[in-house]
Amino acid sequence: MTAVSPAAAAAVTVGQTRELLLVRDLTRTRIVQYAGASGDFNPVHTDERFAVEAAGYPSVFAHGMLTMGMAGRVITEWFGPESPLRYEARFRTPVFPGATLTARAEVESVDGSAGTAAVALTVTDQHGAVVMTGTAVVRTPAAGDTGAEDK
Repeated sequence: MTAVSPAAAAAVTVGQTRELLLVRDLTRTRIVQYAGASGDFNPVHTDERFAVEAAGYPSVFAHGMLTMGMAGRVITEWFGPESPLRYEARFRTPVFPGATLTARAEVESVDGSAGTAAVALTVTDQHGAVVMTGTAVVRTPAAGDTGAEDK
């Protein structure tokens, strides 16, 4: 998916959608890298034996915030990296190593006077299971805005 230019984003309408492949075959290495970056070393994410024997999961699984962070790309690639004003998520089911995740964003409402849009997010895995839902409020560029800063 390519980013939509600010001028194109200005024409945002209710019902528009975008999809983005977030990750194909999520690796344990990526999960552990996220643990290091976030400082969240909960053993359900990093210790296979603990996750299976003590916690009862079939394997370690990704941090919800890793999924949320990856899912945010569908918003920033559509509206731009500085567009999010609010972003909320609900994690529905664990994301295990090997997962392929796809995010779908749909414009639910547009407030032209405020220059914002409300967007619903859904992240699904390779089996079609919903692993995360969320909402975002984003800035939409004014008509004719090219995104260039005044100098």
